[in-house]
Amino acid sequence: MSTENEGNEGTAGEVVPSVPSVPPVPADAPRQEPPGSTPVSPQGPAPAPAHPEAPDAATARQPFAPMGEPADATAHTAPLPAAPTPPPGFQSAAEANWPPPPPAVPAYAHHGADGGGPVWGAPAQLHSPEGPRKRGTGGALVAAVAAAALVAGGIGGALGYWAADRNGGSNGSTTVSASVDPQDLKRDPGTVAGVAAKALPSVVTIDAQGGDGGGGTGTGFVYDKEGHILTNNHVVASAADSGQLTATFSNGKKYDAEVVGRAQGYDVAVLKLKNPPSGLTPLSLGNSDRVAVGDSTIAIGAPFGLSNTVTTGIISAKNRPVASGDGSGGSNSYMSALQTDASINPGNSGGPLLDSRGAVIGINSAIQSAGSSVGQTQAGSIGLGFAIPINQATNVAQQLIKTGQPVYPLIGATVMMDDKTGGAVISDQGAGGTSAVSKDGPAARAGLQAGDVITKFNDTVIDSGPTLIGEIWTHKPGDRVTVTYKRDGRTATTEVTLGERKGDN
Repeated sequence: MSTENEGNEGTAGEVVPSVPSVPPVPADAPRQEPPGSTPVSPQGPAPAPAHPEAPDAATARQPFAPMGEPADATAHTAPLPAAPTPPPGFQSAAEANWPPPPPAVPAYAHHGADGGGPVWGAPAQLHSPEGPRKRGTGGALVAAVAAAALVAGGIGGALGYWAADRNGGSNGSTTVSASVDPQDLKRDPGTVAGVAAKALPSVVTIDAQGGDGGGGTGTGFVYDKEGHILTNNHVVASAADSGQLTATFSNGKKYDAEVVGRAQGYDVAVLKLKNPPSGLTPLSLGNSDRVAVGDSTIAIGAPFGLSNTVTTGIISAKNRPVASGDGSGGSNSYMSALQTDASINPGNSGGPLLDSRGAVIGINSAIQSAGSSVGQTQAGSIGLGFAIPINQATNVAQQLIKTGQPVYPLIGATVMMDDKTGGAVISDQGAGGTSAVSKDGPAARAGLQAGDVITKFNDTVIDSGPTLIGEIWTHKPGDRVTVTYKRDGRTATTEVTLGERKGDN
């Protein structure tokens, strides 16, 4: 499997209300028209509206129309007052031109057709047909009643406009607006949005600038309240000895950081904020041994420098043997990784892989890309991402915080790193011509010899040297493990008590 690490890396126009298509009808003289017929006013057919299209309520407010009728005939209105009955002794309604005729079309009705004139024209005047009136007092009364109706209608229209405005529009529909405050939009804790909102303030984007001008961007997360940040070794390697490290939180605040310790073989590093802010909230740590294939995952990081990016997926596989490099030509890192299809790209390195509760189950560390090889770090995700199990990373972090250097478990034997051997083959000799099986080491005491092929480590099938190393490094020095091996075509088992090696050299 060829894998790789990442990380070196004006104002709106005026609205013209439409003209009412039918003048108000007195309440005591309704006329029911057959379905589909066109209503006819006492003065003949109603004039066609100058602007049949009603303005969009989402973009403009319609002022209330004269006589209390909004410009849109479907909008909310106050009831029209009933036409009064002539007092006793006055002429009949028919004789006295009762009820009064509708008002003439107001001047503003044609505004906008040629762009001239104010929005509101001169007030509409009430006109009566020419003809003698037998009683002047009757005409005065009619005028007074009409004026009262105008005042009452104006009040009703104002109230109708106020109510429509309160409901967000006046096109005949009543709408309810959602809160404009994003803080009111609560998300359930178990949702991706809920998990991300809680975790993001504890995730940082790491900028590593080496003394030679090299560097890149990666990710880390708050490990404890003292300001320790957990990340990958390859994220900070370029600036570990001479360079500058900064950690930027999701709120944009940036802090200088320094390296507490690095474990190249595990690809784990711990930073410390130089002036940590108060109130740091560490991410809760899960149990990577208990995750199952198919469990939901959430990855947070800064792919290609895009800070605070959240992606989702599932656990695609467990105990996936991965050997990865930082592109600098140094020693590789080995892990028995959690595989996920959550999108992971250069810059995600060192970021948390969360479960559906928001607990950290891994540190995103490596990707595999089509046609890639170790050292090529800028290929995009194709759904094959790998994370260091958090149980292993936590053990390493505690060692680094306590002593500043890593401690590795070992079996005391050198194995071939060819991945096509069907197991981990113990070499004929070790580095520099030394014995492949250390004298008095764990393997020697368990009876293992050069040429033996280790095929199982406890219950895990071993298909290569990198797989064996990755499995060994999930344990601690002093752990007793069962090793299955082949020698001269026969299979045997033995128990090995793991030894230890301190430091990367």
